[in-house]
Amino acid sequence: MKLFNYFWLKFVKVDIENPVALHFIMQDDLFFLDEDRKAYAEAEIIVNKPDTEATPTEPVLEAKAVEFAFMGKKGGMLILVHYPALEFIHDAHLTALENILKRKEIAINDVAILNMAKHSDANFEALTNYFGAKKILLLGKQALPIGIATLQLNTPQQLADRTALFSFSFDEMMDSPDNKKAFWEQMKNF
Repeated sequence: MKLFNYFWLKFVKVDIENPVALHFIMQDDLFFLDEDRKAYAEAEIIVNKPDTEATPTEPVLEAKAVEFAFMGKKGGMLILVHYPALEFIHDAHLTALENILKRKEIAINDVAILNMAKHSDANFEALTNYFGAKKILLLGKQALPIGIATLQLNTPQQLADRTALFSFSFDEMMDSPDNKKAFWEQMKNF
């Protein structure tokens, strides 16, 4: 039921939905008929009813969707590297990685390669949520994301429902046959 359906103010027709709004339109005193006084009192109670639940006083910030520039595709293995001067990975290191993955019968296009030098503020949880990878290969100390548990070198470890292998960077492996061998021994079963 509309209260005070139509009100004439200086010959202008104004539709009033809520009688409490009359105070904003007219500055004069208002006098109501008995039947209208009850409706006005009920409307004022509803408008001025205190909120029983606490409402936040600070604006709620919407979470920005996290995006990462990476090579390959999500869902398979995630490989984290660190190359400050490159977009993704050095060509010679990509070739070596491709050969390693071929031995495991994994195509280079079936993994995601993320250069942590370009995403140094990314935390481990954001990475795992975005990529959905069950296996994460971390190549070098600088490739470790924020918030990752302490990992032992060349020892596969469970992190929640994911398996992670932290190993040497390709720069460290290219110069050392012992580092290559230690990495490959763990990579075979990873």
